[in-house]
Amino acid sequence: MSVTSGKTGLSLTQEILSYLGLASKTAAWGTLGTLRTFLSFTVDRDVQRLLRAIAGQGVDHNTIMDVLTNRSREQRQVISRAFQDRTQQDLLTSLQAAVCGNLERIVVALLRPAAHFDAQELRTALKDSGSAEDVAVEILATRAPPQLHECLAVYKQDFQVEAEEDIKSETSGTLQDLLLALAKGDRENCSEIIDYNLAGQDVQALKQAEGPSTEETWVLILTQRSPEHLIRVFEQYQQCTGHELEQAVRNRFHGDAQVALLSLASMIRNTPLYFADKLHQALQETEPNYQVLMRILISRSETDLLSIRAAFKRKFGKSLYSALQDAVKGDCRLALLALCRAEDL
Repeated sequence: MSVTSGKTGLSLTQEILSYLGLASKTAAWGTLGTLRTFLSFTVDRDVQRLLRAIAGQGVDHNTIMDVLTNRSREQRQVISRAFQDRTQQDLLTSLQAAVCGNLERIVVALLRPAAHFDAQELRTALKDSGSAEDVAVEILATRAPPQLHECLAVYKQDFQVEAEEDIKSETSGTLQDLLLALAKGDRENCSEIIDYNLAGQDVQALKQAEGPSTEETWVLILTQRSPEHLIRVFEQYQQCTGHELEQAVRNRFHGDAQVALLSLASMIRNTPLYFADKLHQALQETEPNYQVLMRILISRSETDLLSIRAAFKRKFGKSLYSALQDAVKGDCRLALLALCRAEDL
């Protein structure tokens, strides 16, 4: 039976979050992940459990997933090092030999450091035609500056090339300019002082940038200004023009540039809703897009997956947990449900 507030009809969790003012936040949540540091963490016990799970006659998938999806990424790295010290074997290699398919992909994603995971996803997106305007923008635009810096450093280390060089060789035009600007990580920090003059100037600049050879203005404003400032720009733009900024993007740009700019605007407006939409789309395909499901659920599990769940339920009238239960099949189902964590009543 759901626990609700008699006054509003909201679930208790939703009501508390609304009082805390977290529903519209797009950064610095930190505590809204579904996966937290495991307080009763004992590395030796986890190593022994994993050894028993892969050493028997049959591989114990449940135990493997129970350990990996209930430990923070930092704790998983501690387990990996301890496993190596005690067995002289690499944990990832050992688990890859024990599992296969989508479950193996999840194990790899869970055991790799976050920067390595992001760097591989970014590399794949840039090399896969049709993914740069989607996945690359997602990674470059939604990672905090320290995370992005580490991701790009790992990218160079793992692939012996700067990510910027791959962007230049694999993309062109406005999409290339947008990705290069995002990769610099120069977005302004949120300021407690509201600069209404700058917001007005940006609105006028975007209104005047609807003709040819004005792409630089769009890229500069959307990649340099803070999300909080851009929300005000979006609101003032609609007040001045009578239509949303996204409509101007649809009229002004085409192809991959349009897709990339619309995705970026969606992330700026409401990051949890952006990811909720992506998850819903991945689940609506004839065969669920497991790569998208894995990337989002794993990368957001320690930051804001609770907010993404709330946005999913609010927009689609069905919990993310139930949607995963209905659509996902096979061995990876348990892992994805564990990352999602719980039903939203």
